[in-house]
Amino acid sequence: MERKNAWEKYPPDQREALMLFSENYRKFISECKTERECVAEFKKQARSCGFLDLKEVIKSGKSLKPGDKVYAVNMEKYIALYVIGKQPMEQGMNILGAHIDSPRLDLKQVPLYEDTELAMLDTHYYGGVKKYQWVTLPLALHGVFAKKDGTVVTVSVGDKPGDPVFGVSDLLIHLAGEQMEKKANKAIEGENLDILIGSIPYAEEKDENSEKIKDRVKANVLNILQKEFGIEEEDFVSAEIEAVPAGEARDYGFDRSMIMGYGHDDRVCAYPSFKAMADNKETPERTSVCLLVDKEEIGSVGATGMQSLFFENMTAEVLNAAGQFSELALRRTLANSKVLSSDVSAAFDPNYPSVSEKKNAAYFGKGLVFNKYTGSRGKSGSNDANAEYMAHLREILDRNGVTYQTSELGKVDKGGGGTIAYILAKYGMEVIDSGVAVLNMHAPWEIISKVDLYEAYRGYQVFLKEA
Repeated sequence: MERKNAWEKYPPDQREALMLFSENYRKFISECKTERECVAEFKKQARSCGFLDLKEVIKSGKSLKPGDKVYAVNMEKYIALYVIGKQPMEQGMNILGAHIDSPRLDLKQVPLYEDTELAMLDTHYYGGVKKYQWVTLPLALHGVFAKKDGTVVTVSVGDKPGDPVFGVSDLLIHLAGEQMEKKANKAIEGENLDILIGSIPYAEEKDENSEKIKDRVKANVLNILQKEFGIEEEDFVSAEIEAVPAGEARDYGFDRSMIMGYGHDDRVCAYPSFKAMADNKETPERTSVCLLVDKEEIGSVGATGMQSLFFENMTAEVLNAAGQFSELALRRTLANSKVLSSDVSAAFDPNYPSVSEKKNAAYFGKGLVFNKYTGSRGKSGSNDANAEYMAHLREILDRNGVTYQTSELGKVDKGGGGTIAYILAKYGMEVIDSGVAVLNMHAPWEIISKVDLYEAYRGYQVFLKEA
């Protein structure tokens, strides 16, 4: 079954909207490299579009009616948005669910040390990474320090013009004989992903004790942190600092048809999911929901992951504010909902054709990707969507001229992966994975097609209106 390249729908003189959407997305992933930064930006944009904080709605006793828009934030790393529909909520919601965490290097709680007069930060990698890809890259540090007095200090160093960058060193080729003989997953050990951050010893003018200080390079770094951010060494214990690739996302290819950037998995699905909600000016028939969650890359666990009860609790609050709450109504609302688990798929790579089965692979330019099932090998750990649901989605997408394709994550015995789909499916919802194809998935710099991003946006809009 052959599907046309989606670019053919957009002649050069009809690409303005597509390119503008892609450019806005490129700026978004360049500026929002952590979950907290994504939530802050989505919250800002949501409020500008008329969304109200659900906490404020509850406190004021305001009743929600069709067309009202609310959002709820969980620990600054997970945001849920609702647009109340015309139908009673117990008839079900149309839900877009994506994640906003990405693979990276996290600082340990006691990270700062000095070795041979070099100041270093100890890290623990987050998510599934090829560790060798994270050496000799310019890295930026993004995150927060929570201080004992209750203040939270935001830190972002390495991405602004003139900022210094940081990085993990690698062994020179001249001395790498033993390293080169190791398997790729052992060539760089996790405990060796330490970041070099300074080399000048502490030496304050008129300070007679400066030369008596132990670990003077470390002391100099701490002095800089104190002056610039008011941070003490002990504040690292209550910090969340992420080391991410430094630099902005870039157009990719002579034709500028692609974007190379950090965090496409899964912000390339989160952004069009949010925009599909925010850009809709009409009151939907069914209540629309957008879930942008944390912790998917490590199993969706924890208070800010999809496995928490935050979504269920917030849906109960929305039902109550709309005058529709009962325990039975909540169960019906969840069970009657339809979901697109908006997550990326692996794009076919002509450099590595042996891991894909060409008839069931995702391709650049072929539009929004549907994965009926994910999991690994014998579909282990997957949500396997109903055929009837897929047929319904085919009908509404074809009728609205959205280009889409179907895929699975590599050949049957080559590996696999998972998403948040199976968690939402536990409520009895209709759920299927759909998203954008990505090259270099989980690498520091990933690549997507602009036309696939735009078709995902269009497909998500159709889903919210007509599913």
